[in-house]
Amino acid sequence: MTELLLPRNEEKITILPAKSEGIKNHIAEMFDKIAKRAYELFDENGRQFGHDIEHWFKAEMELLHPVHVRITESGNNLEVEAEVPGFNDKDLQVSVEPMQLTISGKRESVKEEKKGKTMYAESCSGRILRIVDLPVMVDTDKVTATLKNGVLQLTMPKAVRAKTVEIRSAAA
Repeated sequence: MTELLLPRNEEKITILPAKSEGIKNHIAEMFDKIAKRAYELFDENGRQFGHDIEHWFKAEMELLHPVHVRITESGNNLEVEAEVPGFNDKDLQVSVEPMQLTISGKRESVKEEKKGKTMYAESCSGRILRIVDLPVMVDTDKVTATLKNGVLQLTMPKAVRAKTVEIRSAAA
């Protein structure tokens, strides 16, 4: 696990090893919730077959907030910007594999107001999950991440490619 120290106004992000059980469990949990909601939609629509993909996408839209991602290549690095408004460093989990980036997060907020005899309470839960296939292999040990103003920025150095060496026969 790598922890990064950042300048003021930026939050520390922990980049998890590629085989993080926490992210795997989060993905499995989200898959189950989406499947359950998709079945509920199927049931609500009179159990008509042929709409399974439509139900699945609608369930995803209801349960997950979109994470917009921009990937750019600059020199020897891939630069990734992911929009995660409202999430802080403790809400997010980032996992990097040589050809894949996974960003997941969960946040909950509770708001209560008391005015005289009337009490108002509201709770909100937000989840994100984005898995991105990377266009080139990256060196997972050298990835850095910062979170500032709702934007997660990752710098991922490209993995060094093996060189081919020409073999010459020695004159005997």
